[in-house]
Amino acid sequence: MGEEQGPLSVRRATAADARGIARVHVRSWREAYAGVFSSHLLENLDVGTRAARWERIIAGGSEVWVAESNGRIVGWASAGPAREVDDPAPLELRGIYVLRDHYGSGAGQRVLDAALGESAAYLWVLADNPRAQAFYRRNGFALDGTAKVESFGGEPAHELRMVRTAR
Repeated sequence: MGEEQGPLSVRRATAADARGIARVHVRSWREAYAGVFSSHLLENLDVGTRAARWERIIAGGSEVWVAESNGRIVGWASAGPAREVDDPAPLELRGIYVLRDHYGSGAGQRVLDAALGESAAYLWVLADNPRAQAFYRRNGFALDGTAKVESFGGEPAHELRMVRTAR
């Protein structure tokens, strides 16, 4: 059974949010990537390990935004300066996840808007994630023909780059 949805709020993350962000990160990977990554990889994702990483990311000054409902983090987005040598835009969306129970609630749109505003930006999306690709297309992103294979937990992840111009 899904979580009851209350009013949604979006704000900049603080170090105290690291565990809540990690909880969403792990759960949303398990929800979104079943069948993309092995059950072994997904089952072994650890909230404590992710929370420590998120504490470092937030302390390092990265732009991280959270969506809350009923006092619980239900989604997040992170953006920062481009990291590519041939960066197609000055800003990179580094991650965005929303719990399945909150799909369609506006949480994803609101954290995306908070993280990117109207800026030109790019992102990497799994090739096998049509739902995410459709969300990004609705927000002005288009595939630019660039692809790469990354390794997550020793498993290949085929990623495609999407880019948008400033709005």
